[in-house]
Formats: sequence, C-alpha cells, structure tokens
Amino acid sequence: MFTGIVEANSKIIEIQQGDQSLQIQLARPVSFDDIKIGDSVACNGVCLTVEAYDKETMKFTVGHETLQVTGWSAPELQQASFNLERSLRFGDRIHGHLVSGHVDAVSTLKVKEWAGDCLLLTFQLPAHRRNEIWEKSSVAINGVSLTVNWVDAVDFQVCLIPETLRQTNMDALEEGQTVNIETDYYMKGLLKSQGVQNA
Repeated sequence: MFTGIVEANSKIIEIQQGDQSLQIQLARPVSFDDIKIGDSVACNGVCLTVEAYDKETMKFTVGHETLQVTGWSAPELQQASFNLERSLRFGDRIHGHLVSGHVDAVSTLKVKEWAGDCLLLTFQLPAHRRNEIWEKSSVAINGVSLTVNWVDAVDFQVCLIPETLRQTNMDALEEGQTVNIETDYYMKGLLKSQGVQNA
C-alpha cells in the first residue's frame, strides 16, 4: 500500500524487452537508502517489485498484466519520468489516501490550464470507472494523490498546488498524453459490496 505522496522522481537508465514483459532499470534516489530485494515501489502509480539494486540503480519487471492495463511500451518508457514512492510503513501518518498501486485505467489529459500558481488538469473520465470518481473524492494520477474538483458525464478535473508540482512530474504533462488512474480503494470495495457494477 502507498499514500500517493511522491518522494522522488527518476528516469530510465536501461530497458530490455522480455517475453511479454519489460525489465526496467531506474536511477535510485539518494533518499531510497533502505530498499531491499522484494520491496514494493510505486512507479507512476504502478506497484513494482525491486528485483536488484546497487548504489545508483533499481531494477524492476513490468509484467504482462501491467502492460495491458497501462499500455506502456519500451519506446514510450525510454523518455518517461517516474513519480516514485516507497510502500507505506504502518504507524506513519497518511498524508494522501490509501493507494494500492494497482492501476484501474488510463485517461487522457484534455485541458491543461494555470490558475495563478496552481495547475488545473482536466482528464477524460474512464467510462468503466464512472461510479468511482465523484466530486471531492480522492484519485491517484500517475501515483499522485489528488482531490477531484468536479466531475461530469465525460470529464473530471484536479488541481495541483505548487508543492505537488515541485515534487512530481505532473507539470510536464501535455494535452493528449495518457496517465495511470487508480480510483478510491474504499469506494471500490463499498460499491462491490452493494452489488453496483461499473458504468
């Protein structure tokens, strides 16, 4: 589990095509001084397992299911910047919201506009997740915990404050670019318990 509070950014050092998977090597942030093999790290909202590491790098495998959900490919990831977060340590404060690192859908950025020093981003509402995104709910976008400003039948909007922009890669997003979406963990459980199907 994660909180959606990004700790660092990183880029791909090396990427290799596997058999329906990708092996990626990321630059290891200096602050990630306690990782070990088997640890979970959220990379743009995707929970990946540390398979190897040294002082400067971390290695992960992106499996078949993750590639299907995210649409990631080797050429796309080669230029990508990654929001990174180590897994939640129970007993710590939760400053964002509980995030599993299991991406539900991808969404397209439709409108990027500044409101003073804040950035407003309007995304296409994933049709099959319509019941799980509502006004003032939490949503993880590329692993970043954000609050939904408003939602209508086709779109939803979030607002990024200066601190979030400093700590994440969100200001680099361009209109037409896709992002990973994870909807509220508890709302999914509540809807399932009530027998509500995704729209």
